[in-house]
Amino acid sequence: MFDKILIANRGEIALRVVRAAREMGISTVAVHSTADADAMHVRMADEAICIGPPPSGQSYLSFPAILSACEISGAQAIHPGYGFLSENAAFVQAVEDHGITFIGPSAEHIRIMGDKITAKETAKRLGIPVVPGSDGGVADVAAAKAIGAEFGYPVIIKATAGGGGRGMKVAKDEAGMERAFQTARSEAKAAFGNDEVYIEKYLEKPRHIEIQVFGDGKGGAVHLGERDCSLQRRHQKVLEEAPGPAITPEERARIGTICANAVAEIGYSGAGTIEFLYEDGEFYFIEMNTRLQVEHPVTEAIFGVDLVREQIRVASGLPLSFSQEDLTIGGHAIEVRINAEKVPEFAPRPGRITQYHQPGGLGVRMDSALYDGYFIPPYYDSLIAKLIVHGRDRPEALARLSRALGELIVDGVDTTVPLFNDLLAEPAIHSGDYNIHWLETWLETRYRG
Repeated sequence: MFDKILIANRGEIALRVVRAAREMGISTVAVHSTADADAMHVRMADEAICIGPPPSGQSYLSFPAILSACEISGAQAIHPGYGFLSENAAFVQAVEDHGITFIGPSAEHIRIMGDKITAKETAKRLGIPVVPGSDGGVADVAAAKAIGAEFGYPVIIKATAGGGGRGMKVAKDEAGMERAFQTARSEAKAAFGNDEVYIEKYLEKPRHIEIQVFGDGKGGAVHLGERDCSLQRRHQKVLEEAPGPAITPEERARIGTICANAVAEIGYSGAGTIEFLYEDGEFYFIEMNTRLQVEHPVTEAIFGVDLVREQIRVASGLPLSFSQEDLTIGGHAIEVRINAEKVPEFAPRPGRITQYHQPGGLGVRMDSALYDGYFIPPYYDSLIAKLIVHGRDRPEALARLSRALGELIVDGVDTTVPLFNDLLAEPAIHSGDYNIHWLETWLETRYRG
């Protein structure tokens, strides 16, 4: 087991790793930009090293700065959290070349799954169901129209190197294909430096379902059920829950077994998430995230496991502390992402926290690095907290979420808490009858109609 690990991240996820490591008796090193000198993860870690000015490219995304901090501190391993360098294959290779352990999958697996076309080809080879579409990149509008004619409209054009909804456009018919194709390519080039796109059949009313997998790096793997992440705004998740309200135990076992077998076959190491669109009882592969997800706490809640602890164990060479047979679902969990944004514009609102009180009580967890007097810097993602609730069933979890939101106090900045209070008044939320387009339509009606 490691004596000391460095956490190449900030905010609530960095604090999450600090806590897991402390329970394991492992010392932690926090890195931070000058803007984060007073951040909670810096205060809580055993050591802290400043790695540069506020811009991420000069601090949290700087290979030399992070590797130098590792060398100076004597840390044996690096935990990347999520975002930043967590899925950067070149960084992982650099870490390994310096004789440091990366707490996550290999550079090869990150590279394979980081390219959407290669990932889809790999998924098909491993027996994972995929969305019908092009076999690879689509070179021009004529080829795009031919694919649309073959599979039928609507179709969706996606950047091969994309994510977060960028470089993604829907063509509803042949007349709209040229504009959608060129726009997607332009956005992909601007966002990722790569204008290659591919095309898939566009599902009209799917849910977004993701399967949590965990590999031991030695040919063994398990799945930890699914999370439903269908409530999205501009392709960004807003609320996640587990288990999914629309998934049957039989469907869970079927797709979970497929995913666990797939990651076992490639010798995958650590946590990963295989994401699907789900419609009419069928699952269609979207992508694989080769890291810990923002929404991992809901899985931890229903299975009673610590996924960060398992990441560290597996990276150190130890086996998983549980088998597939040990994993049984207990209750229902929901997470809401609380951002420093003003509703309904959803514009970021950095600033100083004048008062902060987090909710408590049975089945309530708050993952946040906020404290009274903390200044939310304007340089990073607006996510400031994750409120997770766990109940015996979904109605109890929803009731607990409503109660916890009522206890939460975040003064000094605008937050998205009012959005969740409004959502909890909607019958569709309580019935679970929604898809990935529902929230966008509801927002238009509720706030702009």
